[in-house]
Amino acid sequence: MSRWANGEYVITNPGKYVGKNKPRYRSGWEHSFMRFCDNNDAVLQWASESIAIPYRNPITGKPSMYVPDFFITYRTRGNVQRAEMIEIKPKKQSIIESKMNSRDRAVVAINYAKWAAAQAWCRRAGIHFRVLTEDDMFHKPG
Repeated sequence: MSRWANGEYVITNPGKYVGKNKPRYRSGWEHSFMRFCDNNDAVLQWASESIAIPYRNPITGKPSMYVPDFFITYRTRGNVQRAEMIEIKPKKQSIIESKMNSRDRAVVAINYAKWAAAQAWCRRAGIHFRVLTEDDMFHKPG
């Protein structure tokens, strides 16, 4: 599946999905993560694009809304229940590199502003925030 795939995800374990709307994926990576959440016994609940967090766009200075990709609750290997908000992003949109053009730098700067707002929101809510890239999702042993 292409990482640029998009569509509506068909839930196989509807009792676990707590989102308000039917889950839509905008990449093959999001689709893979939805399958993981839907079928992994450790994931207790999950939702897609269910929370909106205000932030200030660093390029325009205007108030904006950020909707993270996922909210999940799961049990750790130690049987501790944990809640996380998760964003799926290509690595190139999560790190500023010297060879980037100004448009790509702006994308990363906006992402940093979104993620700072999400981290603050999550801290207040007592949950964790994490950005997953292809390196996290598709780890290849070295």
